[in-house]
Amino acid sequence: MTGKLTDAQQLRELARLRRVRDRIDRDYAQPLDVETLAHDAGMSGGHLSRQFRIAYGEPPYAYLMTRRIERAMALLRRGDLSVTEVCFAVGCGSLGTFTTRFTELVGVPPGVYRRQDTNTTEGMPSCVARQVTRPIRNREAPEADPQLASAPHSN
Repeated sequence: MTGKLTDAQQLRELARLRRVRDRIDRDYAQPLDVETLAHDAGMSGGHLSRQFRIAYGEPPYAYLMTRRIERAMALLRRGDLSVTEVCFAVGCGSLGTFTTRFTELVGVPPGVYRRQDTNTTEGMPSCVARQVTRPIRNREAPEADPQLASAPHSN
């Protein structure tokens, strides 16, 4: 038997991956891990991670964290919750990990984002606001101050 999947098998595989992605979108605030997602989808963790990356451009854990950060951005813009409250509301168990990932994706720490962007989407339709405020994936956020990064270092 060859390792090539038939069209029907590929479609079933994509449907399973879509269900995993939909579950992450729906249950982002719940404790989710790749092994549980994979087990519930009937595949191994490694297989899920590989196939999810091929289908969606990033592994399932990175996708989950992006969803959490998107929701955190919306909560921070509301301005009525602290950064710690937002961290736990979106399902992150560690404030340090949340802050690090938020900063990687958004370009500024969550406290700075909260102070800067509380009214940026006021009056905007929610579908437009989501697009405008979508975090950048895979550590592509611009540096907060490019001049600082290029400044010569003194000893």
